[in-house]
Amino acid sequence: MSTTPDTLKTLEVGNRSYAYYSLPDAAEALGNIDRLPKTLKILLENQLRFADDESVERDDMQALVDWQKEGKSSREIGYRPARVLMQDFTGVPGVVDLASMRAAVEKLGEDPARINPLSPVDLVIDHSVMVDEFGHATAFDENVEIEMQRNRERYEFLRWGQQAFDNFSVVPPGTGICHQVNLEYLGKSVWTKEENGKTFAFPDTLVGTDSHTTMINGLGVLGWGVGGIEAEAAMLGQPVSMLIPEVIGFKLTGKLQEGITATDLVLTVTEMLRKKGVVGKFVEFYGDGLKDLPLADRATIANMAPEYGATCGFFPVDDETLNYMRLTGRNDDQIALVKAYCQEQGLWREPGDEPVFSDTLGLDMSTVEASLAGPKRPQDRVSLKRMPDAFAKVMEDDGKSQPSTETGKLSSEGGQTAVGIERSFEHNDSQDVAYDGQNFRLNPGAVVIAAITSCTNTSNPSVMMAAGLLARKAREKGLATKPWVKTSLAPGSKVVTDYLAAANLNDDLDALGFNLVGYGCTTCIGNSGPLPEAIEKAVNAGDLAVASVLSGNRNFEGRVHPLVKTNWLASPPLVVAYALAGNVQCNLATEALGEDSSGNPVYLKDIWPSQAEIAESVEKVNTEMFRKEYGAVFEGDETWKAIDVPESQVYQWPESTYIQHPPFFEGMGREPDPIEDVDNARVLAMLGDSVTTDHISPAGSIKPDSPAGRYLQEHGVKPVDFNSYGSRRGNHEVMMRGTFANVRIKNEMLDGVVGGETRHVPSGEQMSIYDAAMKYQQEGTPLVVIAGKEYGTGSSRDWAAKGTRLLGVRAVLAESYERIHRSNLIGMGVVPLQFPEGESRQTLGLTGDEEISIAGLADLSPGATVKVTLKNADGERTLEAKCRIDTLNELAYYRHGGILHYVLRKMIGAA
Repeated sequence: MSTTPDTLKTLEVGNRSYAYYSLPDAAEALGNIDRLPKTLKILLENQLRFADDESVERDDMQALVDWQKEGKSSREIGYRPARVLMQDFTGVPGVVDLASMRAAVEKLGEDPARINPLSPVDLVIDHSVMVDEFGHATAFDENVEIEMQRNRERYEFLRWGQQAFDNFSVVPPGTGICHQVNLEYLGKSVWTKEENGKTFAFPDTLVGTDSHTTMINGLGVLGWGVGGIEAEAAMLGQPVSMLIPEVIGFKLTGKLQEGITATDLVLTVTEMLRKKGVVGKFVEFYGDGLKDLPLADRATIANMAPEYGATCGFFPVDDETLNYMRLTGRNDDQIALVKAYCQEQGLWREPGDEPVFSDTLGLDMSTVEASLAGPKRPQDRVSLKRMPDAFAKVMEDDGKSQPSTETGKLSSEGGQTAVGIERSFEHNDSQDVAYDGQNFRLNPGAVVIAAITSCTNTSNPSVMMAAGLLARKAREKGLATKPWVKTSLAPGSKVVTDYLAAANLNDDLDALGFNLVGYGCTTCIGNSGPLPEAIEKAVNAGDLAVASVLSGNRNFEGRVHPLVKTNWLASPPLVVAYALAGNVQCNLATEALGEDSSGNPVYLKDIWPSQAEIAESVEKVNTEMFRKEYGAVFEGDETWKAIDVPESQVYQWPESTYIQHPPFFEGMGREPDPIEDVDNARVLAMLGDSVTTDHISPAGSIKPDSPAGRYLQEHGVKPVDFNSYGSRRGNHEVMMRGTFANVRIKNEMLDGVVGGETRHVPSGEQMSIYDAAMKYQQEGTPLVVIAGKEYGTGSSRDWAAKGTRLLGVRAVLAESYERIHRSNLIGMGVVPLQFPEGESRQTLGLTGDEEISIAGLADLSPGATVKVTLKNADGERTLEAKCRIDTLNELAYYRHGGILHYVLRKMIGAA
């Protein structure tokens, strides 16, 4: 007999009936939940709905209720989200894995059609467009054409997946960014499903293969990013194993001041929460300040949860949620259901709500000031007035800064003098440049990329309109973008183009070079495209510390462009302002951007739009825009429709440098092999703190002389056709060669060397990490990676784990981990180990020459310690390292050799 409370009820909304699992009824059996955080109420409902006394027990629900006593719990639960969201960079390898699983199942004599998503999956192709063409009217059309040429093999594969798999939909290229499409169209706040003749209603929940899946939290939808590996398991019916999290309450009060944007707010929130320490925790926003916070602003804050380290950044459902759903064209029945369901279940935000939280902090929004973040971490906020000092600190650290004694001039036909920016500093490595009919001096701090890009801000009409209005006022004053700035506008959906046009702002942005370049993630994910050749030559010749300013969420080293050493996150209007200034050493708070036609200085305050002007423009946004653009969202253009694919259940792998049959299931039997200890492993790399998945996973452009570049050339691909690592994630041969190949990664085994190099031991030979891994593989030597704190921060890149495994790494030994990467390592059969408290590679004096053995892997239990022996010429020592396999589910995945192996065996009844 089930021990689960009987809570199934019926909710009448209009003339429709919905079955649902009642949280108030559950509270009668389990205890009062009035002050339980709304995020945990959503988890509680999920447990009620999937209770079976096996994967979900009554004690799981009781633990959620009892969480209120201490604000934390050590209980592991199995959570099943309603749906899965993918973008194409992470989605292609996901579909490759599904196709490989079908092939493996067929090889084991089973029906391959048993491998199918069991939960709805939406894949949005948004990560493939690059900014090759920019600054002119046909840039968009040309970039789209290039995108289709480069990615045709990938798109053919996705078209095959769309027809081969059930419950799998693809949003074609040129539509928008997955998170913005999710916010504006896919998200429902309350989901429904037909089952056993009833329509069940329950919270809209999801996991996504991109860390910024959290953006949907702004719509009251609980969702977060996971690795592609974990997402595949979720879509195949496996619960997401998780410990009941701590929930940090963030109280918002007051209102933003005149001239302050949602971007300034989110950079402030990010800084505060990073300092607080919320890695692995939920953040839930509350407070009466929410009543005046537009949903687009909420989504901006929710979007950057990965940057402040949280699993999610959740905003409860309220009237503003309904207003946004109405604006974006959700139907009346859906909106009525959201209100009725959330009010009935205690998920509706009420004035004065004060849930119980693990801890709290707060912000009076009236104290927020104009800000950027950089030069290489999104949590390093810099106030606008302090930007010259921040860049000077970069130069000081680089040992290059010296005072200016003369002013550089910008000369061109009918040209202008650059006011202010060249006065700040002059450096002995500045370069004279002739480009596009103009001659100028390129100084350190030069803004060579100014990009309005990324889901964080392009989903927010207020900051997009502000950018357009600032461009209009600058144009009226006769200001122009500096010639060395590569400008681009990449909205997150076509709706943005519609409302900018309705406000008559497109021409003004175009006049400053912010022409439409594509609908998708561009500069923010490293798809910034090449700089003009003359600019690249100057940057290389002077080893110049130049800058990008982008309205994105990530600015890690080497991410935006390999030649751009400092990268600054900013609001869209500030992106435009810095394109006008041309250098981050210009103090926009006090210095002129340039001169008007009469020779008078023009300051930022002279062209910054008022809140009233922005609000008037935002009024142009209307429901018909959303209905028009999302009316046929899955259809695509004629080129997409014309892609012809075979109708087959099992994929026939073609000769391709984009899509390859991966080796993950080679030799796989119906039963897993026993786990073996690690004996006499060598160190592949020894890394410092805050090593990101961007450092580990292949990302950005492929260098011709890199292992991946050599592989492609050996297979007849010219460097001009390399495309990016992200576009080739379906080819394990390319991706394993690009793992740990980031141009900014620093392997402490080598002195003064930056890039993906290592030292082969014991020969002492320096070589690429890939070449060393293959040499070790030939020698039969297992490998270990050693790292510092926060290993694997950043995006949920599954190739950071897949590539690690394919290089032969059996274990990672770090001081601490970011949540997603730790999970992904386990999902690929790599064991994450943690140094004992107070110990590190530094305290132990490790050099990377050590032989490492790990004992106790066969008898693991969650959170156990294992014996690690470190041996070098001076002798040996042992450590009791903590194994960061935290749950029983994770242990099962590891024992099976990875999560996909476990799922596959379970689906055919072998696990």
